[in-house]
Amino acid sequence: MHQRTWLSILTLPLVAAFTVPMLQPGGSGPKPATHIQAPDPLAGLSDIQDVLTLIRDNYVDTPDMEKVVDGGIQGVLERAQPLNSFLTPEDLHLPDPGPAGVGITVVKRQIYAQVVAVVPGSPAAKAGFQVSDMVRQLDGDSIGPMSAWTLERRLRGAPGSSVSLLRYAAADGDLKRITLKRELIQAPPVTVRREPQATVLTLADLGPGRAAQLKAMLPGLDHKLPLVLDLRQCAGGTLTEAAQVAGLLVGSGPLATVQEAGKEPVPVAIVPAGLPGFDQLAVLQGGFTLGPAEALSAALKHQGVPTFGERTYGFGVERTRFLLRQGGAIELVNKRWVGPGGELLGAGGEKIDNVQPQLAVSSTQKEAPKAAPTGFGVAPDYPISATKPDDHAVQGIRPEEDPLPRILEILAGKAKRAA
Repeated sequence: MHQRTWLSILTLPLVAAFTVPMLQPGGSGPKPATHIQAPDPLAGLSDIQDVLTLIRDNYVDTPDMEKVVDGGIQGVLERAQPLNSFLTPEDLHLPDPGPAGVGITVVKRQIYAQVVAVVPGSPAAKAGFQVSDMVRQLDGDSIGPMSAWTLERRLRGAPGSSVSLLRYAAADGDLKRITLKRELIQAPPVTVRREPQATVLTLADLGPGRAAQLKAMLPGLDHKLPLVLDLRQCAGGTLTEAAQVAGLLVGSGPLATVQEAGKEPVPVAIVPAGLPGFDQLAVLQGGFTLGPAEALSAALKHQGVPTFGERTYGFGVERTRFLLRQGGAIELVNKRWVGPGGELLGAGGEKIDNVQPQLAVSSTQKEAPKAAPTGFGVAPDYPISATKPDDHAVQGIRPEEDPLPRILEILAGKAKRAA
């Protein structure tokens, strides 16, 4: 089949899927005049076909048109959402690489991958990888041409196998090639930090078993002390587990709503456990609070639990694999989550890259005004920066400052006013 015909068949449903929902009328406002026509969402296809023809007929070398087309499709998918992927027929027949990994979660950012989570004690953690580091090459290959599916797959392998990563350290700007051996990664346990004035619980993810761990742990804590749930680096897991964890801390209520194009929204409810509550409860979140943890934070905020820290990215999405007529497939983000306060928990890739850190609460300001539940991600009730000023900082990365004293100060002020 001619490349132009092949491209038209493949891109038609993609362009329609991305553009038609944007043309749906919404709200109760006045309808536009009938003589005003919306722009044709498929008008750009002719340009795409012309570009392919020009490349084929005029490029200085003989181009591999299959690679050109595949790369163009992946570019379209990735611009819509960085988790979207194009899989060739050959990709679908590849064997599973293995269950072992190096202990990092990454998100594709065009020509590099950003580290959004590091498992404590993993090979990556022992090698000094930190959240916000960048991976520019994997086994000598540039990250740019890889899809999210390819990137995730190549990080896995057999236990004991090696993988080489070219890492750019965000803390000091060091660029270094590091070879790691893959291991079977164990989920880190819930950590407890006991202070005289508060208890801090840190969750690394919301994978299976987290609610059971917390349920066994909570009765042994002092319920008269404030409990701070630290979700700043909580990535991965499921909405089901998030609903159970929320039920350990608050009563019944909504957790999130799953939206899918062409279908009715599906509400997800908190699963109450009936445990005794704490006198004071707070949530600490950050830019790397991702996915189910964002839904958990939004649900607790909706229940009146004060949230501290920085706005989350808005990474509450789900992917589905769709088979293509030519034998390949695409993995498309076709579902997103909405928090009970109206928070858009699943944002597009462009918005994720444009996140700006919140300003810190000054030492003289007792409370920050509550943010409106609009936009993407979860906005904290009280923006608190996790960093402190440092003239020698590199790329805006500064030494961490313990936010617990500020949280306790604000909680004490709230309790005093309530009394």
